[in-house]
Amino acid sequence: MAKPSKRKHSDASARGTHHASTAESKSIPPLNIALLVLVTAGILLTSYLTYVAWFEDHPAFCSEGSGCDLVQASRWSTLLGIPMAFYGLLTYILLANIIWNNRNKSNYGRPLVFVAICGFAISAYLTIVSVIEIEATCPYCLASFAIITTMMILAIVQRPTNWVNSVKEASVVALLIVGVLHLHYSGLFSAAAGPEDPQLQALAVHLDKTGAKFYGAYWCPRCQEQKEVFEASATRLPYVECSSGGRGSALTPPCAKEKIRSYPTWIIGDQRYTGLQTPRSLASASGFTWKDD
Repeated sequence: MAKPSKRKHSDASARGTHHASTAESKSIPPLNIALLVLVTAGILLTSYLTYVAWFEDHPAFCSEGSGCDLVQASRWSTLLGIPMAFYGLLTYILLANIIWNNRNKSNYGRPLVFVAICGFAISAYLTIVSVIEIEATCPYCLASFAIITTMMILAIVQRPTNWVNSVKEASVVALLIVGVLHLHYSGLFSAAAGPEDPQLQALAVHLDKTGAKFYGAYWCPRCQEQKEVFEASATRLPYVECSSGGRGSALTPPCAKEKIRSYPTWIIGDQRYTGLQTPRSLASASGFTWKDD
């Protein structure tokens, strides 16, 4: 009878060890909990900023003309027509996927370090730009910068396998990304993304202040060319969208009132000008002094 007793004790002990091992494997390390909290905060924050940017809403707790407005209205707030906040949201979602799939592990490996460092580098670049170039800061952007910085530090603290090489490789890639971004915003790839030409800026402001209107449609190639003529100052033009839902759709009320029939159409004073206009012709029509280079 003694032998079965020993076997039962051995089986019970094995089951106990198995249950303890299972419980231990299901527990989430405190560092991972901190990362999950941070990435959730990052997703919520960038989701809100993306909403504000896409729907042209005003950020909560930011007064008119505040640093938030200046940063959100700057050319650095978008990339290829998409809000930078949306790219930040995608970064946090990718980080969340890495963290959640490895939540029970004490080490995430190289992917977390790589994405966190790249995200930190881009956020650091935009923060430096806001301080030096825009001379304004946005509390929401600073909060996101703090979140991604903390996540990067926690990712490195875990010291994944070959973590030194991982940090070096990620840093090189991050610098390359920031370098390309800087060249883009310098106007190398597209003048519309670069610094504003003073004379084009002044003309666009003048047209707006004197009541001129530029009627067009988002699907009209010539309208896009008209905007490209003004390069980085295109957003200052007194543009009126005429298409309510694509080709063949009803005109928007302002365009219907002016009986707009072709795009682009400029109305300056009592005169109507159709087709693509040069800065010089618009300056002449609106009484702006245009100086040739």
